[in-house]
Amino acid sequence: MTTTLSRRDFLRAGAVAGAGLTLAIHLPGCSGSAAKTAVAPFQPNAWVRVGGDGMVQLIVDRSEMGQGVMTALPMLLAEELDVPWESIGVEQAPAGKEYVNPDFGIQGTGGSSSVHAAWKPLREAGAKARVMLMTAAANAWGVPLAECSTEPGQVIHAGSRRKIAYAELVESAAAIPVPATVTLKEPKSYRYIGTSVPRLDTPDKVRGKAGFGMDVQVPGLLVAVVARCPVFGGTAKSWDEAAARQVPGVRQVVRISSGVAVVAEGYWAASKGRAALATVWDEGPNAGLGTTTLRRQLAGMASQPGIVARRQGAPAHGREVAATYEVPYLAHACMEPMNATAHVEANRCTVWAPTQFQLGNPNMPGARELVAKLSGVAPEQVVIHTTLLGGGFGRRFFNDFIADAVETSKAVGAPVKVIWSREDDIQHDYYRPPVHAVYRAQLDQQGVPVGFASHIVAPSVNAAAMGAPRDKLDDNSVDGVANLPYDIPNVSVDAVNASFAIPLGFWRSVGASHNGFMLESFMDELALAAGQDPVAFRRGLLGKKPRHRAVLDLVAEKSGWGAPAPEGRGRGVAILESFNSIVAEVAEVSLNPDRTIRVNKVVAAVDCGTVVNPDIVKAQVEGAIVFGLSAALYGEITVEKGRVVQSNFHDYPLLRMREMPVVEVYLVASSEPPTGIGEPGTPPIAAAVANAVYALTRQRIRQLPFRAVPT
Repeated sequence: MTTTLSRRDFLRAGAVAGAGLTLAIHLPGCSGSAAKTAVAPFQPNAWVRVGGDGMVQLIVDRSEMGQGVMTALPMLLAEELDVPWESIGVEQAPAGKEYVNPDFGIQGTGGSSSVHAAWKPLREAGAKARVMLMTAAANAWGVPLAECSTEPGQVIHAGSRRKIAYAELVESAAAIPVPATVTLKEPKSYRYIGTSVPRLDTPDKVRGKAGFGMDVQVPGLLVAVVARCPVFGGTAKSWDEAAARQVPGVRQVVRISSGVAVVAEGYWAASKGRAALATVWDEGPNAGLGTTTLRRQLAGMASQPGIVARRQGAPAHGREVAATYEVPYLAHACMEPMNATAHVEANRCTVWAPTQFQLGNPNMPGARELVAKLSGVAPEQVVIHTTLLGGGFGRRFFNDFIADAVETSKAVGAPVKVIWSREDDIQHDYYRPPVHAVYRAQLDQQGVPVGFASHIVAPSVNAAAMGAPRDKLDDNSVDGVANLPYDIPNVSVDAVNASFAIPLGFWRSVGASHNGFMLESFMDELALAAGQDPVAFRRGLLGKKPRHRAVLDLVAEKSGWGAPAPEGRGRGVAILESFNSIVAEVAEVSLNPDRTIRVNKVVAAVDCGTVVNPDIVKAQVEGAIVFGLSAALYGEITVEKGRVVQSNFHDYPLLRMREMPVVEVYLVASSEPPTGIGEPGTPPIAAAVANAVYALTRQRIRQLPFRAVPT
C-alpha cells in the first residue's frame, strides 16, 4: 500500500520489494511528483531498504569526497530507525531529477550543506519507518501501538517483553500506511548523534578497495590523455599524428573540444604519445596575459564605484584607519587529478566519474545534460555512476574532465578513461580569483569603531563559471564581510566586478577564504589603533552576537590567550562566520632562521550547531586548516604569456607533514540544527597567522602568500 504525501514529505511510498521493505525518502530539496503505486528502487529521490536479513541500505544523493557524508547521513537514519550501526550500508544515488535540490535547482554537492540539509527529513524517514515496523508488530501481537517500543533492530512489547526482529516484519510493515507525522527523539535519547561512530568508508579505503575515479575498470577499456593549449583560449593548429602512433600501445589520435586526445592501451603509452605529437598551437588573443598587468588592473579598478552589498547608516567621522589587501589566483590541487571514464554506445552512454555535479537545469547543465549533448543520446539514456572523490573543494563541480572522456569515447567507439596529469590539473583549473580590497574604518575618541567600509575588486566567480550578469553583485565576492557580525553603526560593503580571460571556480569556502584574511587582519589593525587586546576588542563588538562571543571566549580559553606566548612565538586570533557556522582560530607562530614563518600550533573553536559526529567535524576543521595554511604559506598561481607558470607540487607546494602544526579543535555544545562544516575552518587561518606574525615581529602582512618577514 502506498500513501501519497506532500512533496516536502520525505517518505514517498511503502512497498513490498522482494523480501524487504522499501521506503522512498525525500532528502532536502528533492522534487518531482509523488509516487502513486510501488516505487522501484532506482526511482525514488533517495531511499532506504530494510531487508529480510535485517540490513538497512541508505542511498544518498551527496558525493563523498572525504567530508564524511557516507557516515553522517546514515547516522541520522539509524538514530530514528533504531538499528544496530553494523547493519547499515550505503549506496551512491544515481543522477536523476528526483535528487534535484530546489534551493539550487541542481543535483550537486557543495556549500557545506549535506548534513544540514538532511537533518530533519532523514531523521523523519527513520522515525516513520520505525513506526511502521512497530505497527506491524502491534498488529501481529494484537496489542496497542502505544505499548510497543524498540531496541536496535527489534520491536519490544512493554507488557509481555516479547521481541521481534525488524527482519521478520518488513513485508507486513510495507502494507502499513506511512504516518503523516512523527515525534523525533529528544537529544537526551540520542544513541548515535553526538558520538564518533566509525566511518563506513574507512575500511575499504585502508584496504585499497574503495572505488575512486582512477580505479574504474570496464571490459575493453582504453586510456587517453589530452594535449591542451597552454594559453587560455588557444587551439591546436597542427600535430604529428604519425609520430604519436609509432609509440607502442597508442591506438588512435583524435581531436576533441579541449585539444588532441591520444588513446592508448595504458596511461604511460598515452602520455608518451602526447609528447610525440609536437603540437603547434594558435595561442589566440590571450597570449599577452600576465600577472603583473592583471594586478595593476585590479588596483586601478579600486577607484571605480562598486555594486552595493550592504549600506547601513551614513558616512562616519573619526580617526581613520585604512589598509589595502591582495590575494592571488589559487588552484585546487586535489590529490586525485581529474579523470573520468565514459562508454558511448548507439543508444546509451555510461559515465563513471568523481563529480560533484550530477544533474543541472537549462541554465546550468550538469554531468547528465553535458553527456547527453556530447554523446547524442537522450538524457534518460545517460547513466552517471558517481565514484568516490579524491578531493573536491569545488573543482569537481566543473565537468570538463567528463566532456573529455565522452568525446573521446564517441570518437573511438570504445570505453575510454581520460586521466589528467598533475601538470594538466594545475595548469587547466578553474581558479579562485585574485582580489584587491581597500578597508577603511573610523574610530571615536575611545577607539570604538563608528564606521566601517570594505571596497572589494575581484573577478566574479558567478559570472565566469555560471554565466551570471557581470553588472550584478556576486555574493561570493563579499561573503564573510557583508554579514559583518561586529556592532558598528555605519557600514558600507561593495564590490567591483573585474573580468579576465582566466577560468574561475568555487574554491573551498569561496569568497570567505579571502575575505576572512582581509577582514580579520583589518580588525587586528583596528585593535592596535584602539590600543586594545585583539580578543578584548572583538569581544566588545560582539555583544549582539552571543554565539560568536561564545566561540571567541572558548578559543581564547583553550589557547591560553591571557598568558604570555612561549619565548620566540607570537599569537594571533581570527573569527569568521561562513556557511552559517562560526569558527575562531588562534595561531601560534615562530620564525625559521631564514625568517620564513613556522606555524607551531593552531587552536580552533567551532559552533556548527548540533554535532552529529565529533570526529568527522574535527577532521574537517583540521583538514580545512591544512588547506588554508598551504594557500597562505605557499599558494600562488601566476600567469606569463597567457599560461600558468606553476605545474606541480615543486612550485605549487602543499603543507608537508614536517610543517604541520599541532591542531586542537573544540566544539561548542549546541541544540541548534547542524550547519556547514566542510569549509568554515579555512577562512580564519590566514588572518590568525598574519596577526600572530605581527604580534611577534611588528610586521604587518597584507598580501598572500606569506613571504619571509623583513628584519
